[in-house]
Amino acid sequence: MNAIDKIYSNELGISFFWKQEEHILKPKVQLIFKDIGFLLTLNELKDFSNSCITAINDQCCSQCKNTQCRPLLLKTPSDKIDLAVSKKELHQIQELITGTIFRVELKYWIKNLSLN
Repeated sequence: MNAIDKIYSNELGISFFWKQEEHILKPKVQLIFKDIGFLLTLNELKDFSNSCITAINDQCCSQCKNTQCRPLLLKTPSDKIDLAVSKKELHQIQELITGTIFRVELKYWIKNLSLN
C-alpha cells in the first residue's frame, strides 16, 4: 500500500493516486470498485458522475426487493464498456466518485493557495 496515495473509499471501493503520478501536473485517479479499475482524469470522473446521475434518474423497477437484481445500465468513461448495477451499487459508485472529486479538487485548491 506504500505505492499509493489514498484519496477516498467507501464499502464498495477506493480511489487513489499512484505515487509515481504525484509529480505530474494533472495526475490520473485510480478508481476501483467491485472487480473493476478505471484510471481517470478529473474531467473523466466528472463525466462518470454525470452518467451515474442519469442512471439514477432512469430507475426502472422501484418496487424490486431482489438485491441480486442489476436492472440499471451505467455508462462508463469508456464508450465500449457499460456496467449492469443494482440501485444500491449505483448509489455507492456515485458516492465514491463524488467524494473523490471533492477531495481531488480540495487538494488542488490547497496546493494553489499555498503557491500564492
